[in-house]
Amino acid sequence: MTLPVPATALEYVGVDTLVDDDTRDLQAAVRAFVDRRIRPHVAIWYEEGHLPVRDLARELGQLGVLGMHLDGYGCAGTSAVAYGLACFELEAGDSGLRSLVSVQGSLAMYAIWRFGSEEQKQRWLPRMAAGEAIGCFGLTEPDFGSDPSGMRTRARRDGGDWVLTGTKMWITNGSVADVAVVWARTDEGVRGFLVPAGTPGFTAPEITRKLSLRASVTSELVLDDVRLPADAMLPEAAGLSGPLSCLNEARFGIVFGALGAAHDCLQTTVGYARSRQIFDKPLAAYQATQLKLADMGLELGKGMLLALQIGRLKDAGTLDHRQISLGKLNSVREAIAIARECRSILGAAGITLDYPVLRHAANLESVLTYEGTSEVHQLIIGQVLTGHAAFR
Repeated sequence: MTLPVPATALEYVGVDTLVDDDTRDLQAAVRAFVDRRIRPHVAIWYEEGHLPVRDLARELGQLGVLGMHLDGYGCAGTSAVAYGLACFELEAGDSGLRSLVSVQGSLAMYAIWRFGSEEQKQRWLPRMAAGEAIGCFGLTEPDFGSDPSGMRTRARRDGGDWVLTGTKMWITNGSVADVAVVWARTDEGVRGFLVPAGTPGFTAPEITRKLSLRASVTSELVLDDVRLPADAMLPEAAGLSGPLSCLNEARFGIVFGALGAAHDCLQTTVGYARSRQIFDKPLAAYQATQLKLADMGLELGKGMLLALQIGRLKDAGTLDHRQISLGKLNSVREAIAIARECRSILGAAGITLDYPVLRHAANLESVLTYEGTSEVHQLIIGQVLTGHAAFR
């Protein structure tokens, strides 16, 4: 392989040679969608704290990325690697866009696909795959994020019905969702329930005044004696293993997605450094600049190789869920470091929305926290290496 000069960090590593033509074509289609539909508008959406979720959901459904890694019910049934590379391109546009797709496909749809009844699957999945119905996933609570076992939301039986009471917090898509997958404590352990929008007692006020993920809908879910029929419960999920398996699906997308944000930062910064003249020569021609760019390119390339390995293990059915922690920790930690370093090269220009770098950095502060904080993933890795659990 002959490298172009200049080469991107991923060309340098030869990432394209590690995936097949169909996967490259799918990735290119998602990249083209982001270039056409997201990049021209995302700075304004971010500034205004707005995302046209319903319009985008229908377009993403037509693109085939909603629940794309699931089989049947209108889903594409792609490989895990293909799904990961789609997340890479989506988050290169904005973390809020990838969050929309992750919550729809890897949390809400996956929960129904994996744990739902056939009737629940037929009712919801085809419409969700098409982007005609939007889902959200209610696990995190105001006082319980990293420790979901302490959840206070309860579901009690009342005759043939279930009655849910509690509050969920930091829920992506919540205010625009047609159905919420809500996890609650019952006398038989934690169970999942499908709560359609408009159910009496169920409200989803939007969370505003955010400094991160501004191009994303984030909400609270309030359940005030919400009465549901018996068939609203997901029959195949019992205990915390149900919601945690959904989180692993979403974390997998982040392994690739965060690197997409880093790649967008790095490409933007290389272009800026090549065109910016300082003391009669390009900023890119200075040793200090090249040292920074080289280190960032190296970490991005290493992160992609790890992500692809995790994707291949997932496709082979041999992935241990704890291996996802390696990817989530590395990808997000390196991505946010790259975004911050890129901002320093852009100087004052880097603090504006004329460039995507600080927007990505602010978004990655949220990605660093959700789906397991860095500290949680460090402790998961530490337990694997030592055999000792240090969570408490």
